[in-house]
Amino acid sequence: MQPSFDKNKARFSLLPLLTFVAIFLGSGLYLQSQGVDYAFYQLPAPVAILPAIVLAFILNKASINQSVETFIKGVGNNNIITMCLIYLLAGAFSAVAGATGGVDAVVNAGLSLIPPSLLLPGLFLIAAVISTAMGTSMGTIGAIGPIAYAVSMKTGIDPALMAGTIVSGAMFGDNLSIISDTTIAATRTQGCEMKDKFKENLKIAIPAAILTIALLLFLTPAAQVVETKDYDILLVLPYAFILVLAVMGFNVFVVLLSGIVFAALMGFTGSYEGASFVKDIYQGFSDMQEIFLLSMFIGGLSEFIRINGGLDYIAQKIQAITKVIAKWHRKVADQLGIAALVLTSNMCIANNTVSIIVTGPIAKKLADDGEISGKRSASLLDIFACVTQGSLPYGAQALLLGATFKISPWEVSTSSYYCFILAFTAIAVICLRRNKA
Repeated sequence: MQPSFDKNKARFSLLPLLTFVAIFLGSGLYLQSQGVDYAFYQLPAPVAILPAIVLAFILNKASINQSVETFIKGVGNNNIITMCLIYLLAGAFSAVAGATGGVDAVVNAGLSLIPPSLLLPGLFLIAAVISTAMGTSMGTIGAIGPIAYAVSMKTGIDPALMAGTIVSGAMFGDNLSIISDTTIAATRTQGCEMKDKFKENLKIAIPAAILTIALLLFLTPAAQVVETKDYDILLVLPYAFILVLAVMGFNVFVVLLSGIVFAALMGFTGSYEGASFVKDIYQGFSDMQEIFLLSMFIGGLSEFIRINGGLDYIAQKIQAITKVIAKWHRKVADQLGIAALVLTSNMCIANNTVSIIVTGPIAKKLADDGEISGKRSASLLDIFACVTQGSLPYGAQALLLGATFKISPWEVSTSSYYCFILAFTAIAVICLRRNKA
């Protein structure tokens, strides 16, 4: 069947998006060649996308007023606005729970429970729990990285192996957490509930985690005792609280608002003050400013691409590439297409959330064409974005841990075994559970 869109018009509609990627990637590569730390994070994405938006207006070949209406329609899309509000609440919860001392409490609670003979698997689980609770791999790495480095120096564990273990656990939680910006972006772009995506994700992440733990158990050296600090178990409860509510199926806004209040109440049992509570909420909002703005700008840009046939064009091209697999099974082909799409995007952008936001509408088109459920497509988007992010030597995670452990980011990324195992597990699930997507 011939496509119902103008191919040339569709191709040109993609130029703004490619311009954004080129600017973002090009600046990162240039700054990295100049030896700038965190080169791919020096140019804020909301600024990098502005020239692309201008180009979209020019290529749209409509009046300024019509183009503005198109852009505003994309920015005001229900999924985009909902996503942005969830970002704000997730940021507020993370800030409040962290300010009360919850992160330190989780770390020390975990370390106190780890038998010396299970040091690496234990640290993987601690990082996984913290990241799932906080919703951020970078926050987890920042909190546990220095502790893990000290443990590595004391026990003689290979620093690269220790760093890879931490980034592995951090990416596990980043992928699964209901307050992670990747989860928020994936579920909103694919039109599914967070609890459904979480359960679908578990079917892939848990087997991968078990295999990783088995590998780390084998790699753990002779037992060493690690000293821990005292902790308040009450400060751990807010993280468990929101996870339980989310899995029970409560509305995400209810979950996050309740979590913010509960975290503050637990903090008030100690030295946390009401004045700090208000400031921390606003700080949480501020922490989400970049991804908030980018989501809105991407929404507006995507609307130009959609109305000019760009999404249909990309979906058609991916389906053409996977047509050999499609002869065997259409759903498998489209799922692998979604995986390849976000993986490639993340390699260019080096930001898993941005990659999901950029590719989400295209993935939704592939999922609809292949009759793939929203929870499966959201799960695959998040999984392969996190797989790529955790194994990129120029990703923020590897760069931060490389600096913390005084090793090459390449050593960190090549030791993040969970990311590689997760990719293998996901592909296996795609092929073996092809009729249950």
